[in-house]
Amino acid sequence: MEVTKLRLVFVFSFATLIPTLWANIAEFDEVWKQREEQAWKNTLAAYEPSPENVTSNLNYNVNKALVKAGNKTREFEGVSTNSTRRNLRGKHKKHGTGPCMATNPIDRCWRCKKNWAKNRKRLANCALGFGHKTQGGKTGRYYLVRDNSDDDVLNPKPGTLRHAVIQKQPLWIIFARDMNIKLSKELIVQSKKTIDGRGANVHIAYGAGITLQFVDNVIIHGIHIHHIVQSSGGLIRDAVDHYGYRTVGDGDGVSVFGSTNIWLDHLSMSECQDGLIDAIQGSTAITISNCHFTHHNDVILLGASDAFSKDKYMQVTVAFNHFGKELIQRMPRCRWGFFHVVNNDYTHWKMYAIGGSMHPTIISQGNRFIAPDDPTAKEITNRNYAPESEWRNWVWRSEGDLFMNGAYFRSSGPPAPPRLKYNKLQMIKAKPASFVGRLTRFAGTLDCKKGFKC
Repeated sequence: MEVTKLRLVFVFSFATLIPTLWANIAEFDEVWKQREEQAWKNTLAAYEPSPENVTSNLNYNVNKALVKAGNKTREFEGVSTNSTRRNLRGKHKKHGTGPCMATNPIDRCWRCKKNWAKNRKRLANCALGFGHKTQGGKTGRYYLVRDNSDDDVLNPKPGTLRHAVIQKQPLWIIFARDMNIKLSKELIVQSKKTIDGRGANVHIAYGAGITLQFVDNVIIHGIHIHHIVQSSGGLIRDAVDHYGYRTVGDGDGVSVFGSTNIWLDHLSMSECQDGLIDAIQGSTAITISNCHFTHHNDVILLGASDAFSKDKYMQVTVAFNHFGKELIQRMPRCRWGFFHVVNNDYTHWKMYAIGGSMHPTIISQGNRFIAPDDPTAKEITNRNYAPESEWRNWVWRSEGDLFMNGAYFRSSGPPAPPRLKYNKLQMIKAKPASFVGRLTRFAGTLDCKKGFKC
């Protein structure tokens, strides 16, 4: 009898563990095993053993962009850069009026080109940070999404977003018109895809979210993701030649699981049932840039388990984002890896902004932090599951950050960064936080129209 009970306990415990380890895969068949093996090889190949090379390169490009902007950027002086709170501006500009104000290096790479719609794939050359090698579907053909339905997840209808993302070849996915897409179950994306919402007002909302699992080279750009809810499991097609049973979806906006070379850019995200963005289980080479986050509790989770030591290979850049209204915590919350948080605007939080456990390295450069009025929530940082005698050795550095309304960053680790043998161009520091209003002014989705600078 006792043996039977123990077996039942084991079976129940293992069953409850499966979703955590395998990200909603109910049946871990040979196809998923092969994907997992290849994904781990991709992680090891994408890992940068000298991450400071990447952070310095980003800093250099920020400086170069601001120098090139010259007098144009001066128009921004005094506009929201000195205010203690910013409002979501919605549509950012009228078409064909005034100069193109792209002041951060990612945007300057593509936005001020009238022919952006004829050369969409130029975007793939513009990523910076740890996700800078991400190509998405650059080498593939265009796929035009004409149908916003998601009625059949086992045999998706041609012309739908689900039909596009399960194709095995590289694709650059664009939209024929404005669309509200309610996903009936999680959208499982294959490798080498770009989901490009420019030129249309695309919302993924009131249904399931996006899953990037054991894939590489995915760009998601220019879409709204909000009101994502838990989705039922069942049979879901994840490739043209494979489908399988999935467990209940967590309700993440974008879930990155065991994936590499991922770039999330110009997204507007809010009110998802779980996290807005989760990147876990050995994911690496990720850039999250130019996004606008509002109305959420757990914003960005980078590493989900203190026990999963393979996340020491995780390297993520969080740059030029606006963390806005009604946010509570995890901007981001990190484990194990190396995280570069640079030139973001933190105008709201209710508990803390940046947190972590399991000795992650966090380099905060040139961010603006505006603390809430709550006297108990002034600290930006939050360390979990370790006494001070342990976490004081974690490398958490603040360089050139701006602290307002009593905000403070509790640094730890060596008193000074180690001496690095890089040339002067590589070692140019991030721009001071006084530039953040300019660098993040157009965070979130853009109102791009063909024939006009975006």
